[in-house]
Amino acid sequence: MSLDLSFTLPDDAADALLIGRLWQPGIGPTVVACHGGMLLDLSELGATASQLLELPHVASAVRAALPTATPLAPLATVLANSDEAPRDESHPWLLAPCDLQVVKASGVTFVASLLERVIEEQARGDASRAQAIRTALSGILDDNLAGIVPGSNEAARVKQVLIEQGVWSQYLEVGIGPDAEIFTKAPVLSAVGTGAQVGIHAESKWNNPEPEVVLAINSSGAAVGAALGNDVNLRDFEGRSALLLGKAKDNNASCAIGPFIRLFDAGFTIDDVRRADLAMRVDGPEGFTMHGASSLAKISRDPLDIVAQVIGPNHQYPDGFMLFLGTMFAPTQDRHGPGLGFTHEVGDVVRVATPRLGMLVNRVNHCSSIAPWNFGITALMGNLAQRGLL
Repeated sequence: MSLDLSFTLPDDAADALLIGRLWQPGIGPTVVACHGGMLLDLSELGATASQLLELPHVASAVRAALPTATPLAPLATVLANSDEAPRDESHPWLLAPCDLQVVKASGVTFVASLLERVIEEQARGDASRAQAIRTALSGILDDNLAGIVPGSNEAARVKQVLIEQGVWSQYLEVGIGPDAEIFTKAPVLSAVGTGAQVGIHAESKWNNPEPEVVLAINSSGAAVGAALGNDVNLRDFEGRSALLLGKAKDNNASCAIGPFIRLFDAGFTIDDVRRADLAMRVDGPEGFTMHGASSLAKISRDPLDIVAQVIGPNHQYPDGFMLFLGTMFAPTQDRHGPGLGFTHEVGDVVRVATPRLGMLVNRVNHCSSIAPWNFGITALMGNLAQRGLL
């Protein structure tokens, strides 16, 4: 799955502060830094990634620790073993770079994906109806939504126009209204890392990857870094009913984050996230290939505005959270026949990449066929206590 240094690391890896988590057989999960081709033990700074990101000046602390941190394994060796199929479980592999953080996500933050959500809703989850609805709605919605600032007076005017035209939707409400769609994507510790299999529900017939930037937010609400993410989505489930969002979004291995969290410092800031262009590629076992892209410059809500809607006086996150910022990518490329659009097949390899964050790579399987998630908070606390890290 192209799990090698030239693809995994950012273009400016020598200057990047990269933190992650390494599974060490016989030991357990360890917070690491990636530096100079090696994975270095950061346990003295933080027993968990969540604890590490609570440090007052985490980028400076990690940079100061690099010269004396204990080397654990070469990154190239670990990457080669991070491909879940197959994997030698007697040797280390990469995990998702977050742990105790809640995994949150924001939806319909781009006009392109907003249109697709409305199409899903009107198609009632039936992919065969999507193209006709897309054609019918594109002129009406494209003309009205161009350049709209969510929550503005202009957005309220457009809402009234669309209601009069009979095309208003719950997705338009969160797309251009004052309140963003924020939901919990996955339970604490359930996200998988680069090389792992990602899951689709075996009953789903219309689904897709969602390439996104994921912000790392500490308990004070400060954005301290960013990673890549794949918010695997079941379009047919959510299309049948928005109340099935949980089933559409949260399944075994349906959330991938990685390969590392890049910490914000003088050389990489939130402005780099705002300018990020994500490339995505899907390679199917039958030779099918799909390319896609998502530009954060086209997001309708500023990333920090979305953060402010997640955390504040009304909701706290004492262990921080990871925030998927949404995607403008909504695949419509036909795979199994005219008008049927895209859906995953078991064996698809999905690559999400951007120059300043590297590449996240995962292979698709059915959720029920992937090893069950069984290392939760109780297991982590017991492991850390046994190792004397609590």
